Amino acid sequence: MLPFQPKNPDFRAVATDTFERQRAMRTLGISIARLEPGEVDLAMDYSSDFTQQNGFVHAGIITAGLDNACGIAAFTLMPDGSDILTVEFKTNLLAPARGERFAFRATVVKPGRTLTVCEARAYGCEDGVETLIAIMTGTLMALPRRLAAPVREARHASA
Repeated sequence: MLPFQPKNPDFRAVATDTFERQRAMRTLGISIARLEPGEVDLAMDYSSDFTQQNGFVHAGIITAGLDNACGIAAFTLMPDGSDILTVEFKTNLLAPARGERFAFRATVVKPGRTLTVCEARAYGCEDGVETLIAIMTGTLMALPRRLAAPVREARHASA
């Protein structure tokens, strides 16, 4: 299979900028480890702040990493002036999410003018061994870029 050809020659800078403006990814400590046309690897260190009652990283955190990996992989193939939103995904949790580090790897399966289909895999990494912990199939929709909504800080109720 031939590698994908990006429609935007500045896809790396634009995709990286889009990723870095996502406060949720910053909060989770997720970063870009590799970025190619139609592919991305994201990385996250273990944090007990994101665990469920048994000490495994919560499925919602793993799903967020997979979803974002799909989105950034799809975004690398979008024309300049585009934005992207997830419209559907299916996640299968295969093993407990444990490890000292996590990898989220996504690949575009079928790029489209409006809809793009991606697959992603999450791995728990410990002592140099990777364990597949989850897989996702996602559908993402391209749309014209909009101005970002202003970020509102959380309000705390007064006592």
